[in-house]
Amino acid sequence: MDDVASQFLATNQTTLNLAVALLLGAIIGLERGWGSREQKSGERIAGIRTFSLVGLLGGISTVLAEEITVWAFPVLLLSVVAMAIVAYSERLDHIRNFSITGMVSMVLTFCFGAIAVAVDPVIATTAAVITAIILDNKDEIHGWVHKLKAHELDAALKLLVISVVMLPLLPDEAMGPGGVLNPREIWWMVVMIASISFVGYFAMRVAGTSKGILFTSLFAGLSSSTALTLHFARQADKHPALNAQFATGILIACGTMFPRILVYCFVINRDLLPSLAWPVAVMTVLLYVPAFIIWHRNSETGEVSQPTLNQNPLDLKSAVVFGMLLTAILLLGDFLKDWLGDTGIYMLAATSGIADVDAITLSLTRMSNNGLAMDAAVLGIVIAAATNNLIKSGMAWVIGNRQIGLYVAGPMLLSLAAGLLVAWLQ
Repeated sequence: MDDVASQFLATNQTTLNLAVALLLGAIIGLERGWGSREQKSGERIAGIRTFSLVGLLGGISTVLAEEITVWAFPVLLLSVVAMAIVAYSERLDHIRNFSITGMVSMVLTFCFGAIAVAVDPVIATTAAVITAIILDNKDEIHGWVHKLKAHELDAALKLLVISVVMLPLLPDEAMGPGGVLNPREIWWMVVMIASISFVGYFAMRVAGTSKGILFTSLFAGLSSSTALTLHFARQADKHPALNAQFATGILIACGTMFPRILVYCFVINRDLLPSLAWPVAVMTVLLYVPAFIIWHRNSETGEVSQPTLNQNPLDLKSAVVFGMLLTAILLLGDFLKDWLGDTGIYMLAATSGIADVDAITLSLTRMSNNGLAMDAAVLGIVIAAATNNLIKSGMAWVIGNRQIGLYVAGPMLLSLAAGLLVAWLQ
């Protein structure tokens, strides 16, 4: 039975592919026809029948190109383009609509039919379905464009610059003292941090204040838990009645920082995960659980403003500074490891954690690939994260007020002690 089926498929593969080309045209034609379904027959430029035939024509053009002449495909493609131009030009005399989306979708349908027969029907099907989805979500896509702010578009373009433009140009080789510096690896870590911040930023942007403080704080941990801590501490100083809610947000944002650390390790050195997972999990739980307890015990309603997000989340100057910080920590870490051993690493972790936990985490994870003991890297990362959270506790106390400081400091100290203990015992 299997041999018969295989022989049937081999004999009729072209026929089946042509059927796929026809169906792909029908999918796009269905979407196009749905939008103009109220118009009378003959008033529409192209609907399900036209697009189905265009898809089939694309498939036939490749068969003719193989069997008769290679000119069949370009001649038929140009014919479809010419017919589309004539039809849409005539339409402009009656409807002042300068959109060429329908024309482009018709040409794409022809190409999908050709790909289904000559290349791979799976590729053609995937492309056709994505095209239909894009065409069907016209209002939603235009709505996103209208909501997009200038500095957010700037951020997206800069992310593309630092990733697809700059990254491939950097040399992928060991440099510097001890060969600890690899320009492409360092910049790749910069791109990873920028991408995570980008996702966190837009998660908060899309959610808005209507989703509440819990949701906002959760994603603020991906973007900048320090920025959220500063914002909520200032708000607590102005609205002390909402101290519990602000403290909850700070604890959740700081707790989200720990799973982010696991993401870095998963990408850079997965061998570090078994040793790092337990202390990170303990520290996360000991921040999340008190946060929800505080929230439920103080669940009175009150409006909490969302952190202001005017700063460009992907400023190139900040990316360069972060790359320089990574380079400095890698060099200093290699020097301290040779001079003071693990003690030097712990000193560096505590000092670096005051300002930024990402740079030291990425540096120690990278160094664990090049001779640094796993247990030293794990303990160093925990020390840096704990130090960073202690600094944020101090910020809540000094910038906010004593009550929010107490709300935040207790869980932070417990999380710090438990994380260090678990890391030490391992």
